[in-house]
Parts: sequence; structure tokens; C-alpha cells
Amino acid sequence: MGKTVFVFSGQGAQFSGMGKSLYENSQAAKAVFDMAEEIRPGTKAQCFEGTAEELAVTINTQPCVFVTDLAAAAAVAEKGIMPDYVAGFSLGEIAAIAFSGMLSYEEAFKLVCKRAEYMDEAANAEKGAMAAVMKLTPEKVEEICSGFKKAYPVNYNSPAQTVVAAAEDEIDALCDVVKSQKGKAVKLAVSGAFHSPFMSAAADKLADYLENVDYSEPKMPVYSNVTAKPYEGDYKALTAAQVKSPVKWQKTVENLVAEGADRFIEVGVGKTLTGLIKKINSDVTAINIQDKEGLDTL
Repeated sequence: MGKTVFVFSGQGAQFSGMGKSLYENSQAAKAVFDMAEEIRPGTKAQCFEGTAEELAVTINTQPCVFVTDLAAAAAVAEKGIMPDYVAGFSLGEIAAIAFSGMLSYEEAFKLVCKRAEYMDEAANAEKGAMAAVMKLTPEKVEEICSGFKKAYPVNYNSPAQTVVAAAEDEIDALCDVVKSQKGKAVKLAVSGAFHSPFMSAAADKLADYLENVDYSEPKMPVYSNVTAKPYEGDYKALTAAQVKSPVKWQKTVENLVAEGADRFIEVGVGKTLTGLIKKINSDVTAINIQDKEGLDTL
């Protein structure tokens, strides 16, 4: 019998109204939102009624996406469905950590708020940008990035999609080179060059913050963006390093499939991971759950 994976979405797919249907139709989801509201008043209003501009600000995006991800997972678990493995994309990894029991929901939410603050500070200190590159292999994207002073492949999403981060004054030239190589480049509406050396200061601050945070052993394996393997060794170091390291999403999915995973449930905002998983392996089942309709379909 195959294995089930919960995958937790990252920032970028946020929208006004996210999580409201879950809040109104699941006691488990409601409890997650109420927990977040107590720690960070205004979180529910931002999720349910916030403008696109408000939700695009990193210090708002991360707490709001995190709580919606975790609420969705809690709602699915409330239906009696539990995963054999969990993994999250970027920010989603913190939700996976919380759901696995490595951190309490409260501690994980506080961590996300600090993570957002530190990444926002790093983004403002050194301006960077990001672009999604399609139609080129990861190896070709790496070769293109090597021709610039500050350009890095940062999200290995699928065989034909790699996201890059670069200095703000280099991103347009990089996109031009991609197009000259018959690839496609789309600049992303983000406020910084995430998962790159631009985030080193944020990683350092996160490591300092985590010194006073206690981790528990996970109830199920949590796959790390940094290694594409289950968390092992120094959990805190992996969590901190994640913000400045590439997201090895394709390899993570491939490793999970090799372990017998054939059902992927994307819990949280949007369908981005569902689409990527189907591009990585068309034989597995991948669905997304972000509202009552999704829960009923499940």
C-alpha cells in the first residue's frame, strides 16, 4: 500500500479570504487560527479580509500563509487522514515542523513571525530580486547564474523550472540571457532574494533565536529543503540554514516517491505544489486542500 504525504505551501500563493472557509467549517482549523490571533492580533483579519498589497508584505505574508497551511492540515487530520511523511516548500517547512510535533503550534508561529522579520530586514539591507526560469535544465540555469556576480539558483522546482535570485541591478540582464538561450524568465513579485546568500544575516539571527527554542522528535519524518531528506542531526541548524539555502523540491519529491509515497495532499494556500508534483512524477496522486470544497472532495 502506498504512503501519504502532506505538503505545505510557501509564500506567493496568498490571497484575500484564505482560510476563512476552513475557519467556518472545521473546529480544528478554527483552533489554529484562534491560537495565532492570540499571539499576533489581527492575523485573522489579514487572512480573511486583507488587501493583496497588505498580504504581499513579508512580515504579513509568512504568518498568514503559515496559519492557513497548518489549519488546512488540522482540518484534514480531523477527517481521520494522517500522513506518513510531511514536507513544506520554504515557509511551508515550518508548518510541516509544527504538524510533526517537532515544535508546538504556538512556538512554531512565534518562530515564523521572527523568520519573517529577519528576512524582511535582510531584504531591505541588500536589494535583490527573483525570477522563475522555464524551458531550461537546472544545469543550464546554474551555468547562466555563474556568469553574474550575485546570481544563484534558489528553488529547484521541477525538471523544467528553476527559480533564481540575483542582485536587483542584475536580474534584467540575467532574464535577457535566459531568453537568448531559448528559455523563459518571469520576474516574481517578491520583496527580496530569498534562499540565497542575500539572506545570510537572517539565517544568523534565526540561529541565535533558536538557541532558546526546544525541539522534540517528530511523529513522522519531516523532509528538509536543504537536504531533500528527513531532518536529522542538528534540527536548529537546518531550520536556520533553510532561509539562505536552495529549496531542493524536485529531489524531495523524488526521494519521497522512492520511499513509497504515491498520495500527495497539498495543505494550505493555492495549488502550486500540486502542479509541480505532477510535473515531477505524473504517476502519483496530488490534490490541494484549502477550503470546505476541498475537504468535502477529499
